Amino acid sequence: MKKRVLIFSLSYYPLFTSGAEAAVKEITDRIDPSDIEFHMVTLRFDSYAPREEKIGNVFVHRIGLTRPKPSFAELGKWPLDLNKPLFQFLATWKACQLHRQTPYDAIWALMAHSSGVPAALFTLFHPGTPYILTLQEGDPIEHIERVMRPLWPLFTRAFTRANIIQSISSFLADWARRRHFKGPIEIIHNGANPKDLHGEISEDEVEKIKQLIQKKAGEVILMNTARLVHQKGHDTVIRSLPLLPSNIRLVLVGDGPDEVMLKRLAQDLQVANRVTFMGRVDRSEVTAYRKNADIFVGPSRSEGLGNAFLSAMASRLPVIATREGGLAEFLTEKTGWIVEKNQPEQVAERVKYIISHPDEVRRVTETARQMVLSSYDWDLIAKEMRQRVFERVWR
Repeated sequence: MKKRVLIFSLSYYPLFTSGAEAAVKEITDRIDPSDIEFHMVTLRFDSYAPREEKIGNVFVHRIGLTRPKPSFAELGKWPLDLNKPLFQFLATWKACQLHRQTPYDAIWALMAHSSGVPAALFTLFHPGTPYILTLQEGDPIEHIERVMRPLWPLFTRAFTRANIIQSISSFLADWARRRHFKGPIEIIHNGANPKDLHGEISEDEVEKIKQLIQKKAGEVILMNTARLVHQKGHDTVIRSLPLLPSNIRLVLVGDGPDEVMLKRLAQDLQVANRVTFMGRVDRSEVTAYRKNADIFVGPSRSEGLGNAFLSAMASRLPVIATREGGLAEFLTEKTGWIVEKNQPEQVAERVKYIISHPDEVRRVTETARQMVLSSYDWDLIAKEMRQRVFERVWR
């Protein structure tokens, strides 16, 4: 018989999505809707967004405070800054309302710190409904736990009441054990963007982005395709630019609260003309940006896994990164170039090395791509989620 699963997610398509939300869409799109029917409670944000709609294989139910077409910066300002704390309780109320209409066979919380609390509260009212928790957190664990202190008992329950936890890395699985979870943990990684993995992009799309970023002959483009937040280490890359030749530029694809600070830093270091901020870009277009890059640079201070790094490897880009958090599970000297966090000098050294060793770059990038093809394909991941997580809670 067809099962019904209710997902708790702080945000979802089409606005303000990251790797976690992309993972949900990639997985649910690959599961037969006659097998599992997915619903989701998420925040609305944009008053133009419908309260209910179907996106892929997910029936989306939106709640919360809204403004017309808000920017990323507006999410942190009144009244939209109230959405995250309100979601912890309004999502429970909405989920219980939906459950009364047609009961769900399981609930699925996307990240403990953003959706674990409403899921834990739901289990108080419906203890017989299986509860799946996915750990996708990319922020530093210490920061997450500090932010969640006001809801500490419920945050603890978000872990301990789960029937099963799916973690995208061993790093996050270890966190679940420290949070006193005693049940089964399935480590199922995220995957690379299918367009990078399977080359699903035209030369015209690539050329269009080349014109957009104004890439000139002889230039070397460093790129990162991640949110503009402290954990991603964008400031470290900007600090490396004065140490590099003037033909080397940085293109940042994404938006976030650090944009003003990063632009000011580039001005102070007199490299503003070498840093291009592209803003928020639809995920369907990100591959075309990566195809115009020469080196992917991500000296992250924290990562749950690192979807963007996997996608860059799938596109045969040389990757410079730290081994913080989940990055350590796939980034080695055989698959990329390792730096320590907060070390712009190391970033500059690796960039120069990559430029001057093309034969080695070809060997490393091909090794990295083959690794991604064998272990980070969404078709495989969706199958594992179906068999190792969903079927397990219904046995």
